[in-house]
Amino acid sequence: MINETAEGCIIDVRAAPRSGKAGVDGWFGDAIKVRIRSAPVDGKANKELIEVLADAFDLPKSAVTFKGGETSKTKRLLLKGVTAARVRNVVG
Repeated sequence: MINETAEGCIIDVRAAPRSGKAGVDGWFGDAIKVRIRSAPVDGKANKELIEVLADAFDLPKSAVTFKGGETSKTKRLLLKGVTAARVRNVVG
C-alpha cells in the first residue's frame, strides 16, 4: 500500500531476511518485497532495510524512517520527498 502525504510516501514493506542478495524484489500483495542479507537480530535487518531502500530510491538514509512494524515482517516506512509515481516506477 502506498499513501502519498505532504512529507513523502508511506509504504508497506515485506522484509525477506537472510537472502542471498539484497534489493527491492517487486510486489508482495500490496507491500513491496525487499530482500536483505542480515538476520533479524539486534536491529541489523532493519538497519540494512533502510540502507537498501535509501539506495533504491537514491535517498539519504535519514530520509527513510519507520512508521510501524519494526518487529514484524511487514513494516510501514516513510520515504521523505518521494511520490507514489516514483515508488511504482522503482518497484515495477
